[in-house]
Amino acid sequence: MSNIPRAGQPSTSRLSTLPSQKPRQLSHLHAQLAQLTANVSDLENLLRMTAVQAESMRGLGGYMGGMFMAASKVLGEETVRGGGSGAGGTSGSMEERSRKEGSQGV
Repeated sequence: MSNIPRAGQPSTSRLSTLPSQKPRQLSHLHAQLAQLTANVSDLENLLRMTAVQAESMRGLGGYMGGMFMAASKVLGEETVRGGGSGAGGTSGSMEERSRKEGSQGV
């Protein structure tokens, strides 16, 4: 029980290693700070690139939305008017539709 140091008395072995460990610990902290700085810089560059890519994706989404709306309108008109059973009959049905529309006065 005499080997356990008391709270009021610092251990002699701990005091002898403390001054020699401090420069090593400071050096280690400095290396970690340098690594953290490099990682933050990389993250900043990646975030900048992600913002540019997100803006491009937004533009592509607008184009795709326009294409889907146009395709929906074209295909929806063919379905409503009873045409569009095949790709070969599309041009003939368009001529028929234009004749029907002309005769109906639409």
